[in-house]
Amino acid sequence: MSQNKIHPDQKYIDGLAANDSVVIEMIYKKFAPKAVLFITNNSGDKDQAQDVIQEVLILLFNQAKAKTLQLTCPFDAYFFLLCKRRWLNELKKSSNKGVTIYENVVSINESAHELIAQAEEFDEKQKLFDTMFLKLGEKCQEVLKLSFTLKSMEEVAQKLNVTYGYVRKKKSLCVGQLTEWIQEAKNFNSLKNN
Repeated sequence: MSQNKIHPDQKYIDGLAANDSVVIEMIYKKFAPKAVLFITNNSGDKDQAQDVIQEVLILLFNQAKAKTLQLTCPFDAYFFLLCKRRWLNELKKSSNKGVTIYENVVSINESAHELIAQAEEFDEKQKLFDTMFLKLGEKCQEVLKLSFTLKSMEEVAQKLNVTYGYVRKKKSLCVGQLTEWIQEAKNFNSLKNN
């Protein structure tokens, strides 16, 4: 990422990370109507618009929680561009309908486009991880989930009522298997190079 200054709208990202209901409500009131208008003007309806907004908020929440998002442009531009691209991708998937794009939006700065690329890459990596994670056995998933949320492997061992040595070895084997599957995935190389 370039050395752009963090935008004051980072407060929205931080609010999402904290699951702050006031911030989330503010996003819906202040920024969602523009996305809804764009989607309804471009072959969509209000339900589809709400679905897109929900997906984008989940993506932003995941990015915020992973601390990979430093906002360097207005939140409005970033949020709208994510919603717009998500909707255009939906239209492309179901392109059996003719698509006419109605756009009455001023151009969005470079910083927003850079952040969008990062968000899309993050989303693809997250989807790949989630898909491969679900292929793991139940015990592996449990060990890894606990190791993500608890502070130490001792706590994980205690929670699972097993030895520390067992839990470390199991985690190592599970991470190894997960890593192998991710690296073998068809789209891994394109994601790795970004």
